[in-house]
Amino acid sequence: MDQVKIVELLRSVPLFSDLSDHDLRTVADRMKEVHFTQGTSVATQGQTGVGFHLVVDGTAEVVKDGARVTELRHGGYFGEIGLIDGGPRSATVTATSDLMTVSLVGWDFTPLLDNPSFTRGLLMGLCKIARQEKGG
Repeated sequence: MDQVKIVELLRSVPLFSDLSDHDLRTVADRMKEVHFTQGTSVATQGQTGVGFHLVVDGTAEVVKDGARVTELRHGGYFGEIGLIDGGPRSATVTATSDLMTVSLVGWDFTPLLDNPSFTRGLLMGLCKIARQEKGG
């Protein structure tokens, strides 16, 4: 997948929405295409995740505490907060069709935090996420 399309998708993710075009390209350059076959568990609730996944093609089901939460399609994503804190997955994500994501692992992401403008953009994105969760 080309960088321009990845940047477009990243721009729709609240965490990354306040990054500059340059910073979005930097993130896109570090992302790798990953393929999962139907039925594969991509992430398991309670286990440590290694990165952020952005759905390019296919579908995946998100289940939290045994209940179906949503279905992810093109542009859907998960693992963005774990990318920052390295914490456990808050839900299980299973490919419900053959699935292609572009993914970013923590060890490729962490060095980007040394750039103050990058980190400021992420903080603004985290504020958007926090406001959405609190309803304002």
